[in-house]
Amino acid sequence: MTKGYWIVRADITDAEKYKEYAAKAPLAVAKFGGKFIVRADESILVEGATRSRNTLIEFPSYQAAIDCWESSAYQDAKKLRLNGGDLDIVIIKGLT
Repeated sequence: MTKGYWIVRADITDAEKYKEYAAKAPLAVAKFGGKFIVRADESILVEGATRSRNTLIEFPSYQAAIDCWESSAYQDAKKLRLNGGDLDIVIIKGLT
């Protein structure tokens, strides 16, 4: 089975709102077998553009990554971060 990944890049604009999201979102991720591979504020931009935080989450399958995003558990967590940060989230399929 091909793994799935979330690539998340974020700029936090309201730390308190984002803190609520950061407490709830990992519960939704775990529910779908997701595992945080990278969760860091520290990075070096070597080309292009980025945001201040970068996260990589691995799921047991591409479909599990999509199902997590579409789940009510994640969507409820997502509501907590609205107006708390600017995010780019890409769901990608791993190599077979």
